[in-house]
Amino acid sequence: MGATIIEPHPALLGPFAILLLSIAIFPLILRQHWERHYQKFCALLAATTSGYYVFALQGLARVQHAAGEYASFIVVVGAFFVVAGAIHLHIPRPASPLSNVMFLFSGSILANFIGTIGASMLLLRPFLHMNRGRGSGMHVAFFIFIVGNLGGALLPVGPPLFLGYIKGVPFLWAALHCWPQWLTATGVLLVIFFVADTIVCSGRCVAETPSTHFHCYGKWNFGALLALLLVLVFVPNGVREPLMITVVAVSYFLTPRRVFEANEFNWRPLIEVAWIFLGIFGTMIPVLDYVEFHATDFHLASDARFYWGTGLLSGVLDNAPTYLTSLAAALSIDHLDINHLPDVAQFAFGHGNRLAAISLGATLFGGLTYIGNSPNLLIRAIAESRHVPAPGFLAYIIKYALPILVPVLALVGLIFFRG
Repeated sequence: MGATIIEPHPALLGPFAILLLSIAIFPLILRQHWERHYQKFCALLAATTSGYYVFALQGLARVQHAAGEYASFIVVVGAFFVVAGAIHLHIPRPASPLSNVMFLFSGSILANFIGTIGASMLLLRPFLHMNRGRGSGMHVAFFIFIVGNLGGALLPVGPPLFLGYIKGVPFLWAALHCWPQWLTATGVLLVIFFVADTIVCSGRCVAETPSTHFHCYGKWNFGALLALLLVLVFVPNGVREPLMITVVAVSYFLTPRRVFEANEFNWRPLIEVAWIFLGIFGTMIPVLDYVEFHATDFHLASDARFYWGTGLLSGVLDNAPTYLTSLAAALSIDHLDINHLPDVAQFAFGHGNRLAAISLGATLFGGLTYIGNSPNLLIRAIAESRHVPAPGFLAYIIKYALPILVPVLALVGLIFFRG
């Protein structure tokens, strides 16, 4: 972290818990009130926590650091949201279980090259369009699992692995060491999806083919996506954000309006994510500080414990700081320093399985909840804006994450991280 960590009182974890419970419950029992007032509620919780840090704990620098991370997060998410919205992919082939499986697998591979945010924003709309008339919460959930999260496991082109890269983990390390685990998790999830989609599709698939040709409108914006990716990976904070905003402005104003209209583009999903993550970033400050102060109390002394510990925390916290906290704890066991590049490189080659456990825990478990990884809530918001019945916060966990994702991740842990 870039600011002094302050040990918070456990009571300061309350606002974060209240926010999570509110996101889970209020849309179910007070939907209209929640939609009208969630912005004020998120801002109030964030302001309360941040104000206590500033005035009671003299932690202004800590709050400023979190505010900078939030601003950078919104710029990155918003940039990919807008530029991907300026590309319209028309896939004439109607959805079938097999074509959906091929699409999701291709999306997961693409996400490893352009990042989970970029791939999710680019591919979600055509995926929903392919499944028009029969798209369901299951399609949204598996898209989040496979493209929005598993797709970030092999290359450090975005958080959390990007943070390891700038700390000294070699660029191709995860691709060379984590591909068997990634392929296992992805393959099992795709088999489950194929069976479930076949059941859903039975007797309901409509063979409508309004066009026999694939079309891509706004294709020059692929260059803008590449520019965003290069800026994200190679340009430091402070300079990165203005450059990304410039790329977005050029893309948005030079792209014909009809491309955005074809994508049914609107700002509501991004606005919703911005408000909710304002609350999350604000209330998460003491949670992350508490975890970092008490990391040694978690007794993460084996690869399996690092895998599950990193993973479960990544499911309810932002996976980027969780990844760094776990990596720092693992390095400290061997008296190595996360801020010393040779130490991190030494750890990567001397404790490969442990680093793989941390890396995969942070990336694969991000799909446990909507707040585990940055694309998740945005995928849900876009699906809802296109009238696809995305599952609510609790329904997503109970119907999809716990019975489907967790057993698959447990299988990966059992095969690869026993010790």
